[in-house]
Amino acid sequence: MTLTLLNHPIHAIAFDFDGVFTDNRVLVDQNGVEAVWCHRGDGLGIANLRHAGMPMTVISLETNPVVSARCAKLQLPHHGGITDKPQVFLNWLNELGIAPEHALFMGNDVNDIGCLKAAGVGVCVADSHPDVLAIADLILSKPGGHGAIRELADLLLRGHD
Repeated sequence: MTLTLLNHPIHAIAFDFDGVFTDNRVLVDQNGVEAVWCHRGDGLGIANLRHAGMPMTVISLETNPVVSARCAKLQLPHHGGITDKPQVFLNWLNELGIAPEHALFMGNDVNDIGCLKAAGVGVCVADSHPDVLAIADLILSKPGGHGAIRELADLLLRGHD
């Protein structure tokens, strides 16, 4: 199944984690254990995209086990501790045999700009950094951690631009 967005065929999706799956906040307890808030609807959006046959991954600067745990629950492969996100993004697409112009990247902050520019469609959440908002092809109405991934999934699966 080919999904389209903004008149671009989309064959793969990569996501940043913090600020996309989460609301960019972190709760740290007295033992230094971190926790984040995620939106359950985003999980259903990921499941719906997987059911449609969409390859997906998470590329994150973060190395926190919370990223690994959430990605494992959602059955999403992920790359953690990544400082050169565009290179990892392009390598992943190359492994899949997918041209960057047929890929979508969803991010929220300045360290995502390289991937947003490399992708055929760069998508950001509503509360993204101003520099990201300025270059995104699509700005979602939902902020990170509040159903933005579900919003994107619904747009793709309904064929809306």
